Amino acid sequence: MKVRKALFIAAALLQTIYAGAQLKDLVQYVNTLQGTDSHFGLSYGNTYATTAMPYAMHTWSAQTGVNGEGWKYQYSVDKIRGFQQAHQCSPWVSDYAVYSFMPMEGALEVNQEKRASKFSHSNEIAKPHYYKVTLDNGITTEMAPTTRGVHLRFSFPGNGDAYLVLDGYTDMSEVKIDSQKRQITGWVNNQRFVNNAENFRSYFVVQFDKPFDAYGTWENQNDKTFPAEIYRQGKGAGVYLKFKKGAKVQAKAASSYISQQQAILTLNRELGSDKNLEQTKARGAETWNKLLNRVIVEGGTDEQIRTFYSCLFRANLFSRKFYERNENNEPYYYSPYDGKIYNGYMYTDNGFWDTFRTQFPLTNILHPTMQGRYMNALLDAHDQCGWLPSWSQPGETGGMIGNHAISLLADAWAKGIRTFDPDRALKAYAHEAMNKGPWGGANGRIFWKEYFQLGYVPYPESSGSTAQTLEYAYDDWCGYELARMTGNKFYMDVFERQMYNYRNVFDPTVGFMRGKDKDGKWQEPFDPFVWGGPYCEGNAWHYTWSVFHDVQGLIDLFGGAENMVSKMDSVFTVPNIIKPGTYGGIIHEMKEMELAGMGQYAQGNQPIQHMIYMYSYAGQPWKTQYWARQIMNRLYNSTEKGYPGDEDQGGMASWYVLSALGIYSVCPGTDEYVLGSPLFKKATITMEDGKKFVIEANNNSNDNIYVQSVKLNGNSLNKNYITYKAIVNGGTIEYTMGSQPNKGRGITKDAAPFSLSKK
Repeated sequence: MKVRKALFIAAALLQTIYAGAQLKDLVQYVNTLQGTDSHFGLSYGNTYATTAMPYAMHTWSAQTGVNGEGWKYQYSVDKIRGFQQAHQCSPWVSDYAVYSFMPMEGALEVNQEKRASKFSHSNEIAKPHYYKVTLDNGITTEMAPTTRGVHLRFSFPGNGDAYLVLDGYTDMSEVKIDSQKRQITGWVNNQRFVNNAENFRSYFVVQFDKPFDAYGTWENQNDKTFPAEIYRQGKGAGVYLKFKKGAKVQAKAASSYISQQQAILTLNRELGSDKNLEQTKARGAETWNKLLNRVIVEGGTDEQIRTFYSCLFRANLFSRKFYERNENNEPYYYSPYDGKIYNGYMYTDNGFWDTFRTQFPLTNILHPTMQGRYMNALLDAHDQCGWLPSWSQPGETGGMIGNHAISLLADAWAKGIRTFDPDRALKAYAHEAMNKGPWGGANGRIFWKEYFQLGYVPYPESSGSTAQTLEYAYDDWCGYELARMTGNKFYMDVFERQMYNYRNVFDPTVGFMRGKDKDGKWQEPFDPFVWGGPYCEGNAWHYTWSVFHDVQGLIDLFGGAENMVSKMDSVFTVPNIIKPGTYGGIIHEMKEMELAGMGQYAQGNQPIQHMIYMYSYAGQPWKTQYWARQIMNRLYNSTEKGYPGDEDQGGMASWYVLSALGIYSVCPGTDEYVLGSPLFKKATITMEDGKKFVIEANNNSNDNIYVQSVKLNGNSLNKNYITYKAIVNGGTIEYTMGSQPNKGRGITKDAAPFSLSKK
């Protein structure tokens, strides 16, 4: 029996090793510092040094910024003041449920400025599954995350007494020290956007492998310490621990929004069997390699491969799994919307204005099961707070404009992800479209009555009115389309008229979308270079293209394809001048457009990012191909200056991933992806069910960027798009590339992707 058991174990081990050997080591290409050299006035991504599992409830990061500051890690700052639990979507919306650790030697320093230590990036390793830094004082910190926890190690060189400080961050916290168990427990409740925050807690447990030589509590309001005290509650309550000189201390930590008991259960489940950090690190590397190996790219430069996988990493961080697993391994969660506990799945930390265009269409390919759960979570969130989320962190913020939850729902249904009740979704969306909620501009609709009665949102009554009109019209088409696909005549009738409202803000005399007052008069004076006013984070050059669902209708407004192509060409040839308008000064999006050096094209922000793919609707797909490659090669890289603007919860990264694969979803809510110019000679996407979709680009190079011909599964493809079904069912799309445009391919209206007005 023993022999048989030994053979079984050996065989299983060999199988595991063999399976692991088939995975390419792709985490080596990921730089988690990509985009971190950012600040208030200029964004190269506005990312932080994220160390995390895919879609993790908690991430971990080194902290260079002041407690509560949005820029938690900046590449240009040479001091670290902590290593923190983090959840931040963007520096513009801060963070929540943060606490941090900081090791030191010599005298105990709890003050965050005094305890900060200098470091060099040459002594830093930043990977998805592992972060390591040796500070200038010789102390080394390592972190290996799990989905809801982290394995830490602090190595003290022995030049003085070894201390570790736990900082309770910016709001109320509770800490307890159990020296017999070598354990700290407690909670923090710092937050900004929990909708029912009275009972919000992030309960944590930290288990150490070394005894405490001394300990105490402290509070960060006055930086006062309380030696030997084992319990404290209050604003910024924290802990300090003393270890032997030269100690190498490992700590396992986990957190829960539900209870202290759940935090302990999670700690044991996710980290309990790991005897050392290396085990956690190896498992994390395997997790990421399995995911990254879902998209294998070949035939690019080393830098292109590094950029691609760094972007693919970012594209798989949001939305966060806000659910936990009970003792029976069943999902349940604390609702950030009403503060109650529910069974099932919940996801949060995502601004849909940033992500409906790219991150969700990519995730629908890679993770349809998760997306199916997410769609129900959206509707559950509506039941819990009365509104569909627009930007949750973790509760609803109402950030930005538009009601894009309906885009997610319609897109999932169009792509066959039909896990939710469409009538429930349409009812929730109708409430969203015909009311204004208590939170930000995207929580319900500003001037919704005027939008329905006039056919547009008036300006100057509403700042951002033209942008709102355009995005509402697209969302209403999504509502109409979901109703049409599910046979709901009532809601088809409700949204049918509004989906054409984009026409009401197009002025043919100037050839731009522009502001209009409640009496129907155009905004005067008009200057397409001026930012703000009726536009949100942009100008008329950027928003004129926001007709995702009816590009043919926009072509008709321009008086034909040639006229629209000429206007699109002008975006790149007009000067990249900045006129701040109602912003009153230069904001970072303006500066990023100027630095891009592509006229008024502003890849650094969302409104215009799809425009280059509109050439493929207007009979000139070679211009899509040219500009896709220009943008990828000129505006993205794998470094700390890696993005042309705010990365935004995987949105900017997903644009690159999709474009590098040669596909892009101009109109979520359809099952189509517009074809572009693949960056690599070969890419293989493996679906959840194991099917493979292979993208081959023969003769591909930096010079051969133009598509000469396309075959899908051996058959000639003359369309400028491919369907979701063709991708997820597996197969091969084969491009032949060349150095000159093929101006005879993809030029007919029949070759164009979906448009509402397409005949």
